[in-house]
Amino acid sequence: MFKKVLIANRGEIARRIMRACRQLQIKTAAIYSDADKDAFYLQEADEIYNIGPANPLKSYLNNEAIISAIKKAGADAVHPGYGFLSENYSFAEAVVSSGVTWIGPPPDVMKAIESKCYCREIASRVNVPIIPGTKAPFGNLDDLYKAIDEFGLPAFLKLDKGGGGKGIEVIQDMAQVREVWERVLRVGMVAFDSTDCYLETQVVNPRHIEIQFISDKSGNCICLGERECSPQRKHQKIIEESPSPVVGKKERLALYDYTRKLVVGMGYEGAGTIEFLRSNQGEFHFMEVNARLQVEHPVTEFLSGVDIVKSQLEIAAGENLPLKQEDIKLDGHAIEARVYAEDPVTFSPSPGKITKLQFPDMDSRHLRIDHAIEEGSSVLPYYDSLIAKVIVWDTTRPKAIDRLAEALTAFKVEGIKTTIPLNLQILASEEYRDGDFDTSLVEILLK
Repeated sequence: MFKKVLIANRGEIARRIMRACRQLQIKTAAIYSDADKDAFYLQEADEIYNIGPANPLKSYLNNEAIISAIKKAGADAVHPGYGFLSENYSFAEAVVSSGVTWIGPPPDVMKAIESKCYCREIASRVNVPIIPGTKAPFGNLDDLYKAIDEFGLPAFLKLDKGGGGKGIEVIQDMAQVREVWERVLRVGMVAFDSTDCYLETQVVNPRHIEIQFISDKSGNCICLGERECSPQRKHQKIIEESPSPVVGKKERLALYDYTRKLVVGMGYEGAGTIEFLRSNQGEFHFMEVNARLQVEHPVTEFLSGVDIVKSQLEIAAGENLPLKQEDIKLDGHAIEARVYAEDPVTFSPSPGKITKLQFPDMDSRHLRIDHAIEEGSSVLPYYDSLIAKVIVWDTTRPKAIDRLAEALTAFKVEGIKTTIPLNLQILASEEYRDGDFDTSLVEILLK
């Protein structure tokens, strides 16, 4: 096992990784920007290293600064968390080239699957259904018009190397084509250094279902159930749950089969997620693979009893999975609400100082809150606005919904705006409680 892990991230996910490392008696080295120098969670690390200014391009997205910190710390492994450089193959490659273990899939696999089109091609090859659209990326407007002629509208224009809900725009009619094209290209240049795109037929009002898997270096792969992630705004998830209200045993086994085929086809090692869209007719289509730990991983941990972060560390250290698929038992129902520092209606960021903070009464069997905030701390404008995740478990879905609503009501944050009111609105809606919803739910509720 590793002696010291450097955590190439910040906030609640850095705390989460520290906790897993402590359980495995691994020392941790944390990094921080100038803006994060007073963050309380840094006290939980064994060592801390400054990596530069508040601007993430000069700190948390700065390969050279982080590699320098790795060398100073003498770390023998790096965990990237999610976001920032977690899916950046060049950073992973630099880590491995420096003689340090990357806790994630091999860099060459990351490089290949960074392309959504590559993944779509593999899916087609192993008979996993994909959403109709182009399989090869294109980089000019003429190719977009040709793709529209072939597949029709409405359709999504997506960045081939996009992620996090960015670089996705729907084209409803021909009058929008150039405008959408130019917007997506601007996002690609700024956020992903790539303007390659692909066209995907719009699955109208789909449900977003994903499978969590873990695969070791010996080719063993286990699936840990599905997560329903349909309540979203701007293609970003708000509430996730497991199991999905619409996935039965037959569908779950089919999704497991699709997932294993894709994992083998990609040569994937470690934890990851395969994302699918479910049409109104109940058909599942492969959408993409997330080559990292997911924000919503606690939902699956509550349901399965498997510590996904510990599994990542053990697999990266060369250990095989101790579990087989038949060992995985999914018990009860778990739901996660993401709490963003945003206006709950406009979704405008709401940075500022937290003047009052009150958490719900903790009950480790039923409630978990992953966060890195405290009263008097500030939510910074430079980074993602996610400030906490409230996760509950109970024996049934209705009980879990009620428990989450109770926890969110007791969660008091003053000084900034949060999306807690929106979370409560979703949980109280007839559509959500009945399990009869799709990715348009939030849009409908906010009309």
